[in-house]
Amino acid sequence: MARITRPLTNNEILKAKPREKDFTLHDGDGLFLLVKTSGKKLWRFRYQ
Repeated sequence: MARITRPLTNNEILKAKPREKDFTLHDGDGLFLLVKTSGKKLWRFRYQ
Protein backbone atom coordinates (compact mmCIF):
# COMPACT_ATOMS: atom_id res chain seq x y z
CA MET A 1 0.00 0.00 0.00
CA ALA A 2 1.34 3.44 -0.94
CA ARG A 3 2.25 5.87 1.79
CA ILE A 4 0.44 9.18 1.84
CA THR A 5 2.88 12.09 2.03
CA ARG A 6 1.69 15.36 3.45
CA PRO A 7 2.98 18.59 1.86
CA LEU A 8 5.98 20.27 3.44
CA THR A 9 5.31 23.41 5.44
CA ASN A 10 7.28 26.62 5.11
CA ASN A 11 8.71 26.09 8.61
CA GLU A 12 9.92 22.56 7.77
CA ILE A 13 11.73 23.93 4.73
CA LEU A 14 13.33 26.81 6.63
CA LYS A 15 14.39 24.57 9.53
CA ALA A 16 16.06 21.97 7.27
CA LYS A 17 19.73 22.26 8.26
CA PRO A 18 22.63 20.66 6.36
CA ARG A 19 23.88 17.30 7.59
CA GLU A 20 26.98 15.22 7.00
CA LYS A 21 25.39 13.80 3.81
CA ASP A 22 22.84 15.19 1.33
CA PHE A 23 19.24 14.32 2.21
CA THR A 24 15.73 14.78 0.82
CA LEU A 25 12.42 15.96 2.20
CA HIS A 26 9.51 14.61 0.16
CA ASP A 27 6.54 16.83 -0.67
CA GLY A 28 4.48 14.24 -2.55
CA ASP A 29 3.72 13.35 -6.18
CA GLY A 30 7.41 13.18 -7.13
CA LEU A 31 8.37 16.60 -5.76
CA PHE A 32 11.12 16.75 -3.14
CA LEU A 33 13.57 19.17 -1.59
CA LEU A 34 17.24 18.18 -1.76
CA VAL A 35 19.30 19.66 1.09
CA LYS A 36 23.01 19.67 0.23
CA THR A 37 25.88 19.52 2.72
CA SER A 38 26.77 23.10 1.72
CA GLY A 39 23.36 24.29 2.93
CA LYS A 40 21.86 24.82 -0.53
CA LYS A 41 18.26 23.69 -0.99
CA LEU A 42 17.12 22.49 -4.41
CA TRP A 43 13.64 21.50 -5.53
CA ARG A 44 13.61 18.36 -7.68
CA PHE A 45 10.77 16.66 -9.53
CA ARG A 46 10.94 12.97 -10.39
CA TYR A 47 8.73 11.90 -13.30
CA GLN A 48 8.22 8.95 -15.60
